Amino acid sequence: MVKKRAHFIGIAGMGMSAVAILLKEQGWHVSGSDAEMYPPATTQLKRHKITYKTSYNPANIPRDADLIVIGMNAKLTDENPEVRAARDAGIRIASFPEIIGEITKDREVIVVAGSYGKSTTTALLAWILKSSGVDAGWFIGASPHGMEPAHLGKHPVFVVEGDEYPTAHIDLRAKFEHYAVHDALITAATHDHVNIYNTQEDFLKPFEILAAKLPPSALLVLSDEPYASGLKKHTHARVVTYGAGEWHAENVVHGDRTTFDLVHEATLVAQISTLLLGAHNVQNIVGASSMLLEKKLVSPPELVAAIETFEGLARRLDKKTKRSAAPAFEGFGSSREKLRAAIAALKAQYPDRRLVVVFEPHTFSWRNSNMLHWFDTAFEGAALVVLYKPAEQGAATHEQSTQQEMAERLSSAGIAVVAATDPEKVMSTLKSEIRKSDVVLLSSSGAMDGLIERIPEWLDNAFV
Repeated sequence: MVKKRAHFIGIAGMGMSAVAILLKEQGWHVSGSDAEMYPPATTQLKRHKITYKTSYNPANIPRDADLIVIGMNAKLTDENPEVRAARDAGIRIASFPEIIGEITKDREVIVVAGSYGKSTTTALLAWILKSSGVDAGWFIGASPHGMEPAHLGKHPVFVVEGDEYPTAHIDLRAKFEHYAVHDALITAATHDHVNIYNTQEDFLKPFEILAAKLPPSALLVLSDEPYASGLKKHTHARVVTYGAGEWHAENVVHGDRTTFDLVHEATLVAQISTLLLGAHNVQNIVGASSMLLEKKLVSPPELVAAIETFEGLARRLDKKTKRSAAPAFEGFGSSREKLRAAIAALKAQYPDRRLVVVFEPHTFSWRNSNMLHWFDTAFEGAALVVLYKPAEQGAATHEQSTQQEMAERLSSAGIAVVAATDPEKVMSTLKSEIRKSDVVLLSSSGAMDGLIERIPEWLDNAFV
């Protein structure tokens, strides 16, 4: 039997590389290209022996390709020579959500959606099922520790991280609209992606569509975040709530291991111990647990054993230092709520330490002048913010704030701030400011010009 061949343009994205793995598991020959290749995508692709090129070129497209998958990267328009060649070739072109929809069309799909917490919650669901001997399928738009980001599985259940971001440049539907959803879990629906959704009402619309299309037999798990919980009025599905709702945590104790009681209404279901930091991760665990226990996919003892060994995701409060007395953690700071959650987690973990945040405004939301108010409250708890220069990609496509405006907003909020436009300025600032009793948070959704690796290495040598 001749294998089909798929080529991915923009394969370095976490979603794209994960779908490439799913097709490889199905028996396809898979190749790809991207302008920049970096871990963890490169690590995953090499592990699955998926070849890729590090530039865009029409010659990258295999002559016998049956399918070309094009990512949502801003550079992947018809001005890109490889994209243009793909369109001229007459080969089928699809987005990765379309491919996931096709792969899972006969499966019992659980979609996890929300403006924050969805990657960790999806990974928790997949990990607990896997650890409990349930060979479910999954797709995670991030890199989990100790497991693949995607797996076909043989069990009817398939867990999918569902993104509200548009599918493709020519398809503005939310990615999760391509999936035949059996059940859904929505972590939050707080306004984000301001370059796409101008208002909170605009941002809510895809989630309302998702809730409305669920049949009465479906299970819809909603957090107590106000916009998520408000979706109850848009669905005919059976609704279960978590956070302050039916499923909740009691007796939470933060430490090297966070422990808490998992409670359903007034009944103790399980005593949980986790390596994950922060109240937001307690919330994620409660949400994942409520979905699995309501669907009777695992037992409480299986749930407890699996959560105890779950190590989380890369870039989600990973400890980056190995021996420094001043530890550094990386938090994926793509939105205000994610940054606030990371800061709160580290303050709970290290209540007596001074917190220094090295922050790069990387996403459109952080850089948009209409969202400058995020800086008023996002950094509460930080003693010092080293504000790195805002990313420049796409700056001309929206109303981009200046670094000075951001720094002034932080200062007005009572936060000490040092602005830096190059890595050497960041390093010199840290060398004069950091004490061994501090804790450092590195926050960006980008690479921060190598500082995310460089700063922990310096800390490990400076504060052994």
